[in-house]
Amino acid sequence: MRATGTFIVILLLFASACGGENSERPTAPAEPGTTVEPGTATEPGGTTVEPGVVEEARAVAQPELPAVTLVIRTSAGEAVEVRAEAADERAERQTGLMGRTELAPHAGMLFVFGRERDLSFWMRNTLIPLSIAYIAADGRIVDIQDMEPLDETSHPSAEPAKYALEVNQGFFAERGVEVGDEVEIPEEYR
Repeated sequence: MRATGTFIVILLLFASACGGENSERPTAPAEPGTTVEPGTATEPGGTTVEPGVVEEARAVAQPELPAVTLVIRTSAGEAVEVRAEAADERAERQTGLMGRTELAPHAGMLFVFGRERDLSFWMRNTLIPLSIAYIAADGRIVDIQDMEPLDETSHPSAEPAKYALEVNQGFFAERGVEVGDEVEIPEEYR
């Protein structure tokens, strides 16, 4: 019994160290973030972090994933296109946009889950400010939130969702994308 308990603790510590997607435990990350020393390094968006944190974050960055074009239909009748990398494997979702130092203006990452459920994301090892849209299985945006670099605060979805779309912070607001708008999900990810 003791060995099983030790294994579970080790497994939980490993899962929390993976960062990125935090959908299995939507409350808060398991371990505290790295201490930030003022004035040591500045990343895009004006975030000041110590150099070791930047190198750690860059070390976990995954290569670009295959991309798809998503079309968001706004309530105003506009069509907003996003060229999104598709993270549909668990390891891809856990790494997400960690370590990236920039994201093209109309680019993003679509996180694809097997079923609709409560989702939660955090910004561990993520160096750029992002906005996230949680999307139901039918393509309806159920929540939009802004997230700050290196912030380990959980950002749970307001309703169950099957997808999450991360883009540069402000992208949705600048284009009039709101909760209730529809995202055309490619057939291969439905």
